Amino acid sequence: MSNRLRALATRAVAVLGTTVLAAAGAVTATGPASAAQAAACTPAQVVANGGFESGSSPWTSSSGVITGGSGQSPHGGTSYAWLDGYGSAHTDTLGQTVTLPAGCTGATLSFWLHVDTAETSRTTAYDKLTAKIGGTTLATYSNLDAATGYLKKSIDVSAYAGQTVSLSFTGVEDSGLQTGFVLDDLALDTSGGTTPPPTTDGTRTPAPAGYTVSLSSDASGATWTGHQSIAFGNPSATPLTEVYLRLWDNAHGNCPTTPVTVSNLTGGTAGALTVNCTALKVTLPAPLAQGQSGSLGFDLAIAVPTGADRFGRDGAFAFVGNALPVLAVRDAAGWHLDPYTNNGESFYTLASDYTVTLDHPTALLVPATGTSVDTPGSTGRTVTRATAGNVREFAWAAGPFSKTSGTSAAGTAINVYSVNGISSGDAQSMLTTAKSAVDAHAARFGAYPYGELDAVIDNNFWFGGMEYPGFVLDLVSTTALTHEIGHQWWYGIVGDDEYANPWLDEAFTDYATDLALGKTGTNCWNSTSWASSTERISNSMAYWDANPSRYSTVVYGYGKCALHDLRRTIGDGAMTTLLRDYAAAHRYGISTTAEFKAAAQAATTVDLAPFWTQHRIDG
Repeated sequence: MSNRLRALATRAVAVLGTTVLAAAGAVTATGPASAAQAAACTPAQVVANGGFESGSSPWTSSSGVITGGSGQSPHGGTSYAWLDGYGSAHTDTLGQTVTLPAGCTGATLSFWLHVDTAETSRTTAYDKLTAKIGGTTLATYSNLDAATGYLKKSIDVSAYAGQTVSLSFTGVEDSGLQTGFVLDDLALDTSGGTTPPPTTDGTRTPAPAGYTVSLSSDASGATWTGHQSIAFGNPSATPLTEVYLRLWDNAHGNCPTTPVTVSNLTGGTAGALTVNCTALKVTLPAPLAQGQSGSLGFDLAIAVPTGADRFGRDGAFAFVGNALPVLAVRDAAGWHLDPYTNNGESFYTLASDYTVTLDHPTALLVPATGTSVDTPGSTGRTVTRATAGNVREFAWAAGPFSKTSGTSAAGTAINVYSVNGISSGDAQSMLTTAKSAVDAHAARFGAYPYGELDAVIDNNFWFGGMEYPGFVLDLVSTTALTHEIGHQWWYGIVGDDEYANPWLDEAFTDYATDLALGKTGTNCWNSTSWASSTERISNSMAYWDANPSRYSTVVYGYGKCALHDLRRTIGDGAMTTLLRDYAAAHRYGISTTAEFKAAAQAATTVDLAPFWTQHRIDG
């Protein structure tokens, strides 16, 4: 497209990469924050009308920036902000004033950005978009960042806790070829702080005793309605005055319009949705002391959006991952109300039992977490009842799948569900891979506990693969499927805080994948090259969301190579025993970096302190 006026007649298809020029960690507050941070924090999403669906208020912008025209595509809804794209010297602005609640120790600015350009240079930034908070530049993007597809940008702005500041975007275009910068679904999520309080003894609470769900679908299997109840107890000496539900898939909507809706709640008083509509505070009728139990009940509606995603629809096939509300965790650090990340996982949940009844058209197969039994429903419908013990969450899919089944040598029942376009040969190959992988991992890390294993195969998945207990989404790929099945142990059986410590499941699973496929990782650590002094294998998703191009390289690649190096350092036998014993000790529990480091040190007489420093594993 040569200029924006001509582009109004067509739909843009080229989109963004990212060049962050000012690291978020370098942002300094322009006003005092220490006093504010001593106050209570109420987590909130503070950008108003971030999806531009409610007109222009409270944004101030150049003429024509906020639009619903056909020249570009919204990320969600029907409207978006389009800066520049004229092919002549031009400046566009967009901004609003935001107030970050006092006391919150965490604040993340996120937005979806789409860049298309007619510039041909791959070395010169002719046209630029600058993101600022107050007078500080957070990031700069340019025509050099043009690529395919919207990308989500996340920037840490925690330094502005307790302040009222301006959030602004300025696009400056030179007199040559056009570059358009398109923004949509902006959010600024705050979290952390001193309220709600942490547990005094570090005990993780609330402990879910069971999730009971009954849902019925429409004809397509993409809309589900029904009821959910959650029983829980408080094992901590610190009373529970509230709990939080995580409605993770609301991150796929345009808050406050959400794909997951909770209504008619009993057992507590619901507050407002926060953290981009993914957290719902429920105040309990009375404080729950140590050893006491409570329960919640609510009506639930789920509308699966279009897109071959872990929560999305690919034609006639619906994938329903992370849709059921789950209890957030409170521990020594307080409530964990981290934002959703699309780059990896944010999920931190305690193991529980699930009983899920899914009423659906008989023409649709419904693979799901746990062991499923089908019974006839009303005319033309089937009721699938899935039960699962000691799982961290529950996922399912619905569609006219082709099903291929078998049993591994060690006795695990495996089902491969394929969408249209997957050949019977590829389905059979994935069944063979699954049989081999589940037995290989079980031999190293302990028995597979989830009854059957369902693998849903679709080559349109942009993310490669995704793990849930007893249920995985994947491409036709031996390596990817072996990896996702490895997650049944490293995240499923041995849990972790996936937002704070993504290496504990991804690096361990990639290491397990290498072992299952006969790869030794020889010399793989020799190829490491760090992007900055702050880059660590053990960094949280907040860092990787700000540096997404490094996530896979460091967490998966360097992470598994560090474990190969650890094996070479302490010996093959000691490493084998270490991981088997560690998995047994943490079965259905939570692993931390500190606990693994301590277990590794106990397995050898070699001083591992220099090892952790060299391999940049903190904690």
